[in-house]
Amino acid sequence: MTNTNTSSDSNGSGTFFVNFNQDCTSLAVGSKVGYRLYSLSGIDSLEQIYSNATEDTCLVERLFSSSLVAVVSLTAPRTLKVCHFKKGTEICNYSYSNTILAVKLNRARLVVCLEESLYIHNIRDMKVLHTIRDTPPNPQGLCALSINNDNCYLAYPGSSTIGEVQIFDANNLHAKTMIPAHESPLAALAFSPNGTRIATASEKGTVIRVFLVADGTKLFEFRRGVKRCVAISCLAFSMCSQYLGCSSNTETVHVFKLEEPKDRLGLTKFFKIFSPRRSVEETSWMGYLTNYLPTQVTDVFNQGRAFTTAHLPFYGVRNVIAITTIQNQLRLLVASEGGTLYVYNLDGNEGGDLALLKQHRLDGKIEEAHKPTDSTAGRSDPQPIGRKDGGSAMLGSYAGIVKGNPPGQMSGTDSEKYREMSAAVESPPKGGFQFHNEQEYPPLAQKTD
Repeated sequence: MTNTNTSSDSNGSGTFFVNFNQDCTSLAVGSKVGYRLYSLSGIDSLEQIYSNATEDTCLVERLFSSSLVAVVSLTAPRTLKVCHFKKGTEICNYSYSNTILAVKLNRARLVVCLEESLYIHNIRDMKVLHTIRDTPPNPQGLCALSINNDNCYLAYPGSSTIGEVQIFDANNLHAKTMIPAHESPLAALAFSPNGTRIATASEKGTVIRVFLVADGTKLFEFRRGVKRCVAISCLAFSMCSQYLGCSSNTETVHVFKLEEPKDRLGLTKFFKIFSPRRSVEETSWMGYLTNYLPTQVTDVFNQGRAFTTAHLPFYGVRNVIAITTIQNQLRLLVASEGGTLYVYNLDGNEGGDLALLKQHRLDGKIEEAHKPTDSTAGRSDPQPIGRKDGGSAMLGSYAGIVKGNPPGQMSGTDSEKYREMSAAVESPPKGGFQFHNEQEYPPLAQKTD
């Protein structure tokens, strides 16, 4: 691999912000020269849905396949704008007392994460419903919001020294549970699509765990590796909830299969047949290990390993991943902050290494026909843009809205904007048909445009 810096281009856009929308149907890309939205309906080419070059962008979040986007710019990192990108209109904006580190959306809630507080808005009218103040320092803006309306949970670090996960019910606005997930501070969080499970990783970066949200029961434990200097950048459940992907600052993406643990030594069936009166735990090799070896040793034996892996043509560049079905084939998508989307086929029946199928540029330039090659790899280690603010210290003893629109009021005064916000978050009918393209859902963009 060459030492090409993939995080810059001739336009000087520098490092990119990249993120998939909630159902992995589109990709948002922000840079110093604006933001772009891409459709993920196919893999042969990357269809650009929208491009905005009016201001630099450090955060951009699209609400499913609607025309509603939340945007934060580099020049105003404390201000959140909610826009209708097809009409080119700003629906509302809010300003906070500190840098906005993350924004999460679903059809019911919009959550703004600051370093020491979280704001929960009603996404229909942007009223502030609840504020979680004085959270442990969270300089990376680590948080997760379930995309499911019925299980609308918010997760965030409960400690800056150990891996505690606080689960908050964003529908009923009360704390739900605390999960002691790791001994080291948290590095990544992700909810399953139905909101009933949460995956966690710590700064140590060796073990991935999956818990039941309802009571904190540990369901799965996977070993990513043994390196101590790995920084987990993303955890992502597949949209079918059968797989969990994990990416880091290494060149390897791990994909774990979420299935009931099998007897790793192949003895379970034997003992069930020939020793029906004795439990498997008592008679199997694993039972022996559990009873006679230290807990730390047996834990390693019980940890699952990756079902399959993908080797990226770069390392040291942050990335986000998604596992979804495109054109009736399960795919692993890796979007790099260096400005490239990598596509891999994922076979649910076979593990091993995944072959790189396609790669696409995310800088808006016309792609040149080429085959994937390691020569395009980069070894730079850029930091995410928009994460720092020169005056990042808290103003006073609280973090909150200090200017702009008062809490609970939208900037737009006309009723049309209110109707646009409400229409954008309407859920598809329960038991109804599946929507397959951006034009079908939700009914925000009217034909009168």
